[in-house]
Amino acid sequence: MTAPTAPSEFPGAPEDDDRDRSLDIAVTGMVGRFPGAGDIGSWWQALLRGEILTSRLDRERLLADGEPASVLDDPDYVPVRGLLEDADRFDHELFGISPREGELMDPQHRLMLEAAWTALEDAGCDPLTESRTTGVYASASSSAYLRAMLTSNTLDAAGIEEALRANEPDYMATRIAYRLGLTGPAMSVLTACSSSLVAVHLAVQALLAGECEQAVVVAAAVDFPQAGHVHLPGGILSASGECRPFDASADGALAGSGVVAVVLRPAEEALADGADPYGLIIGSAVNNDGSAKAGYQAPSAAGQEAVIRSALAAADIGADTLGYLEAHATGTRVGDPIEWSAASSVLRGLGAAPGRIAVGAVKANIGHLDAASGLVSLIKTLLVVREGRIPPVAGFSSLNPLLETDGSPLYVPTGLLDWAGPGPRRAGVSSFGIGGTNAHVVVEQPPVRPRTPQPADGGPQDRVLLLSAAGPEALARTARLLADRLPGLDSTSLGDIAHTLAAGRARLPHRTAVAGRTHRELADRLRAAADSPSYADRPAPVVFLLPGQGSQRPGMALPLRDALPGFGAALEGCLAHFEPDLAARLRPALFDPAFPAGELARTELAQPALFCVEYAAATALTGLGLAPVALAGHSLGELTAAALAGVLPLGDAAALVALRGRAMQACPPGAMLSLAVGEAEARELAREFAAAGGPLLELAAVNTADSSVLAGPGDAVDAFRSWLGDRERTRRLQTSHAFHTSMIDPAVRELGRAVAGVALGRPRLPYLSNVTGTLVAAGSEVEAGSFAEQARSTVRFAAGLAAIAGAHPDAVAIEVGPGRALSGMAEAAGLTAVALAAGRTDRPGEETLAALAGLWSAGLPLDAVALAGPGRPVHLPGHAFAGPRLVAPAARTGARPAAATESVPGGGAGRTAAATPAAPATPATPATPATPGEAVSARWTELLGRPELSPESDFFDLGGDSLLVVRLARRLGDDLGVRVPVRALITGPTLAQQTALVESLITAGERR
Repeated sequence: MTAPTAPSEFPGAPEDDDRDRSLDIAVTGMVGRFPGAGDIGSWWQALLRGEILTSRLDRERLLADGEPASVLDDPDYVPVRGLLEDADRFDHELFGISPREGELMDPQHRLMLEAAWTALEDAGCDPLTESRTTGVYASASSSAYLRAMLTSNTLDAAGIEEALRANEPDYMATRIAYRLGLTGPAMSVLTACSSSLVAVHLAVQALLAGECEQAVVVAAAVDFPQAGHVHLPGGILSASGECRPFDASADGALAGSGVVAVVLRPAEEALADGADPYGLIIGSAVNNDGSAKAGYQAPSAAGQEAVIRSALAAADIGADTLGYLEAHATGTRVGDPIEWSAASSVLRGLGAAPGRIAVGAVKANIGHLDAASGLVSLIKTLLVVREGRIPPVAGFSSLNPLLETDGSPLYVPTGLLDWAGPGPRRAGVSSFGIGGTNAHVVVEQPPVRPRTPQPADGGPQDRVLLLSAAGPEALARTARLLADRLPGLDSTSLGDIAHTLAAGRARLPHRTAVAGRTHRELADRLRAAADSPSYADRPAPVVFLLPGQGSQRPGMALPLRDALPGFGAALEGCLAHFEPDLAARLRPALFDPAFPAGELARTELAQPALFCVEYAAATALTGLGLAPVALAGHSLGELTAAALAGVLPLGDAAALVALRGRAMQACPPGAMLSLAVGEAEARELAREFAAAGGPLLELAAVNTADSSVLAGPGDAVDAFRSWLGDRERTRRLQTSHAFHTSMIDPAVRELGRAVAGVALGRPRLPYLSNVTGTLVAAGSEVEAGSFAEQARSTVRFAAGLAAIAGAHPDAVAIEVGPGRALSGMAEAAGLTAVALAAGRTDRPGEETLAALAGLWSAGLPLDAVALAGPGRPVHLPGHAFAGPRLVAPAARTGARPAAATESVPGGGAGRTAAATPAAPATPATPATPATPGEAVSARWTELLGRPELSPESDFFDLGGDSLLVVRLARRLGDDLGVRVPVRALITGPTLAQQTALVESLITAGERR
């Protein structure tokens, strides 16, 4: 198992449980990166196996990371810690942060920003457009990264100010709120080792008070560099390199690194929205020991008892309903007995029976994550109550003899246990900080979530999975990560998965999408698509292509009904404008693939059927967010275009189409032949055939520069084809009449009389005139007779497409109807074409869904949530972060820590990096730039860390801000001897504009 599974059902609350559940808080999302485990799923499996995930570090690595040889040679040096790999990587581009700013930021703050993003994704929230008022509560350990920079003696006053702004804890919560657009309280919470669990308590209180609707609690503990420690006799860090809480051989804690985050919501609201919580927080409390203890850094049994009692009172439960306690448990011989005694006393006094409550100690697995440790313990405890499995305390051998076991409710599990007893499963989490701030949280397993109902027919449905990322490599990683997980999620509805990816992920510029029916099929297609993303920087203009007669097929509305949201309702609305008898004939033709093709080929049925499908599909696409810049209808499709453009009211258009079909059906039969030649050659071949004694065929359509259509009586067309032989490629079209020739003149006269009484509107958008091959401009007056004339005249589709391509060369032409005949014509005109219902496979619905997914991937503004269909949020892999390694040069210079420890047992362990000052360094002076342009470019590179620039590069798009632009103005003034106005740099933010500005200042002689 690679991830937590869904909870099993529990019998329910005890009969006497009359708690007020309106105060419960749901944990809807969580994420973590831990020593030896890159995600919660793999970490949980390691905990279940009782694995120790700390690392013994080799000397070469420690020296390379900046640990002095003199420290490593100390006989008391312990080269062990909970190591977080790739802690220096940061996906700065995703957050719009320049490489220079990213380098300056404390790695803890960078990791928390990524963790907050992923936790929101795990909760089913788009991190960039979350509409709920969301608070941020952030905790981190003291910044060794900042100390390294400040002691490097390489920073000037401005550099020191930058370093402080990028690293001080005041900014870690507000930076997350700013980058993700979160508008609730944003608070940095610092109470030493209990920081993150105190943050949870504050977030819970804010939710209950209505200060926010959702809260992200995030914490990190990453030393710089990540190294071992020097053991001091009597100190709290281990001499053996092992953390053994409650064990007879316990000799202290180990430092560990990691980052964790959870998302909290009021439970009633979250459950009503269909959330899948990991568990419920049903009570929490925070207090301080005060002065009644041996010293400032010493723990207090009385304070610990009081905070547990208060949390249980807030939860309104007795201790007899608890089955697990995740202890603070640093593994010290004095601190553990104090905690054991305090917890035993209060829990026993509140009704817990002897040996009832298993004790957990995650520090035995990963070390002590300092400010993040409380949140780590909460996540582990949520997994325990969700899964009903209790991991062993890693490395435990025998009980510390100082622990009072007589009558204690506590016991140490030595192996993996299944949770026994009635539900609901409940547990406590303790976290205590140096200085005496204690926190305790009570959690409960989540309620059972009903399975998503299956489709009524029970058959598989086509689903689309939409993925995006900030860059192509990140997208490939994200796609493969999801592909690896999908087969193991076969009990999770594909509808829920598709909905979560659409509604709970940000729309980023590099995209891919796949359609399919099964978890494994979609996984395979994701892997295949991972390395060929689309770039959706700016959406291309859209043109709708509306085909004419000949493209119809029985059941042609089925794939659109199944895959195109809004199509079914639009189709019914269109059918309602036809006579009931005709509508009754149309429905089986549109929805039954077994409907006789010959019957549908009859003009009187084919034309209304095509009109309905095209009109409904175009209406649905517009409802999904597409706004075409032009409409190009071929023959009958021009009437659909006129109706969509507002020239023909829908009722009048339907009546005209029905009349057109009947009138043409009554004309003499004929045939149409497509030739792979241009207009001039087609006319010449027709004349040569007539000169050879055959009848003169008429030019019905010019579709491309190399494709034309001749038409006439059926025997004449057959004779022409025999005369032509294999000199040119030909294809007889599936029509019963010679449209756009003199053979339909009787229908033209009837159409002329009918349309004369129709009140025409002015087009709201341009559409193609088949007669002229030009676009009818928006707002222009349309002659009623044109709709009769276009049924007789040659279709000038090639000229119309050329006009569209000239006006919109980057347009995407969507064939809004069955087949892809017009798509080929559009491609010949140089346009990108997409057939909405090509009908080339035995799964036409999937074809349509894949076409829509391709449009979304290309950046067109399709409503992703509507496209994915209804569903509920589920927990899925999020953005796969793996940004570049970013370490500020000043931090590298100053990373020369002398390892130290707190020397008083109890409380938290934290490594102080008392850096050895480096020799003073003189900041490098840039070479004098030869030109103003070189000066601007050089200063951009210095301030933003971006060497590759173009004239169109935007200072703020590349990560600049108001403070950096002030520095830019000052640096340019120093370089060029002019006074550069900040406002002018802000209003002209591109490299070209700022270069032109300083050139004008120099020319004007405005010297400083």
